[in-house]
Amino acid sequence: ASIGEDVIDISRVSAEADCFTYDPGFMSTASCQSTITYIDGDKGILRHRGYDIKDLAEKSDFLEVAYLLIYGELPSGEQYNNFTKQVAHHSLVNERLHYLFQTFCSSSHPMAIMLAAVGSLSAFYPDLLNFKEADYELTAIRMIAKIPTIAAMSYKYSIGQPFIYPDNSLDFTENFLHMMFATPCTKYTVNPIIKNALNKIFILHADHEQNASTSTVRIAGSSGANPFACISTGIASLWGPAHGGANEAVINMLKEIGSSEYIPKYIAKAKDKNDPFRLMGFGHRVYKNYDPRAAVLKETCKEVLKELGQLDNNPLLQIAIELEAIALKDEYFIER
Repeated sequence: ASIGEDVIDISRVSAEADCFTYDPGFMSTASCQSTITYIDGDKGILRHRGYDIKDLAEKSDFLEVAYLLIYGELPSGEQYNNFTKQVAHHSLVNERLHYLFQTFCSSSHPMAIMLAAVGSLSAFYPDLLNFKEADYELTAIRMIAKIPTIAAMSYKYSIGQPFIYPDNSLDFTENFLHMMFATPCTKYTVNPIIKNALNKIFILHADHEQNASTSTVRIAGSSGANPFACISTGIASLWGPAHGGANEAVINMLKEIGSSEYIPKYIAKAKDKNDPFRLMGFGHRVYKNYDPRAAVLKETCKEVLKELGQLDNNPLLQIAIELEAIALKDEYFIER
């Protein structure tokens, strides 16, 4: 390994030693060679192609980071312009996809809609079975371009508003906000604080090594399946509360607690082995010290709430702050 721990090739263990290795969660197993992302969970380090995640979040935009992940280097000015133009060009989805949305209940979970809609793109690009390396770049660009459009369509459908088409005069993050919050009769003016926050969120979630959703996509892709179908399996994995769904689970937990006065009650429930309640949002399977992404988002969250006038009067935020303060001092949670 060029950085981090050395690796032992165990591919012949079964044949030569007549035994198998047992490693639930791939905690000690690498499934491939990669130079994309490096994580040191004990030290709270996350790097993409050698660049620290904090530097990328503060100094780059999402498409620069996407380019970095795909090509291995940050783009020059000309490369960046060409890349952003390609993404904008492919942001529109086939008009027939609109009819697919009509089959969903208005109360359908957005991730269920995303799963189906992204998977359906394989019907529009059926020639990508056993796709070759020459197809990688265009396929990646199509995914980066179309998935935000589908995400915005999912949101619009859930609230009963008409879909908003992409606007190629806007940058990537502005365009997503436009598709989310504009209406045919009202133009949406992008707030720079909100745009900056969303850009950081995109960057901080751009890649995270061999996580559950990445591993799921790789397993599906190993059969030569259509890449859009493979990505839909990753969305299914991401949906789970032990992965990306933890974000939603935290909000639901804070709503369940309801008030700061009930925090001690729920702390006790979390410690009770016979109680199914779990304290969501604390601890990480990889980061044993701190998650470097959380440090960036914590300050960004404050900036957004201040801009919206909710920094001092947001009930869920106050519960979260008090819950964090208590849990971080409690030996029970520190040990875990």
